[in-house]
Amino acid sequence: MTSKFLRILLAVAVTFTISALAQTGSAATPSSPAATPANPAPSAPAPNTGTKVGAINMEAAIFGSNEGTRDLEAVQKKFEPKRNELKSQGDELEALKKQLTTQEGKLNEDAAATLKKQIESKQKLYERAVQDAQEDYGNQNQEIFSRLLPKVAPVIIKYSQDNGFGMIIDTSKQWPQGPVLMAGEALDITKAVVDLYNAQSGVAAPTGGTTKPAAPKSGTGAGAAKPPAPKPAEPPKQ
Repeated sequence: MTSKFLRILLAVAVTFTISALAQTGSAATPSSPAATPANPAPSAPAPNTGTKVGAINMEAAIFGSNEGTRDLEAVQKKFEPKRNELKSQGDELEALKKQLTTQEGKLNEDAAATLKKQIESKQKLYERAVQDAQEDYGNQNQEIFSRLLPKVAPVIIKYSQDNGFGMIIDTSKQWPQGPVLMAGEALDITKAVVDLYNAQSGVAAPTGGTTKPAAPKSGTGAGAAKPPAPKPAEPPKQ
């Protein structure tokens, strides 16, 4: 539920940010005589809205930029201790379940019941810890996205106007979670926008020991950017 809500917020943020920038760039000159200067300066040429349709994966553009990759890697490094902690908890839980499976026939009723309660208690703690870590990580991803969106959006607007695009669709979410059923690669401007933004931002490509996170393909969303958190183990069978 939280993940879906965050995605809706991001989609709304994208829509309002880009729409506001587009309207600002194409604001009409005053038509009222009182608002018209005595010696008006030559009006700027109207933006070329064009007729072409383009597609961009907003999440891939932001997290795939040098700045987004750098910040995402910093978050992943920050969560490394938590990831290791969850792995240890998961391994301990699996060891107890294996013990229950192999010794259940040999344990007396009280010992078996005690072991099952121990497993159930650790199971709940583990699942809660995984959920909290995933929500925390998702919130920090959202912070990166929200911070970089106002920087990337003007590049999208300028690229669209310079290249005759009249409409740009976002393919971050795969249908039916998103509105786009299909968008061919020929329409995609994600890489062009990322290259332009990297040149404008001046942020160099990360050269640390970490591997650059793969930008999600069109329509797959940002789920690929999430850290590989351990999956909650199955509860013990009664």
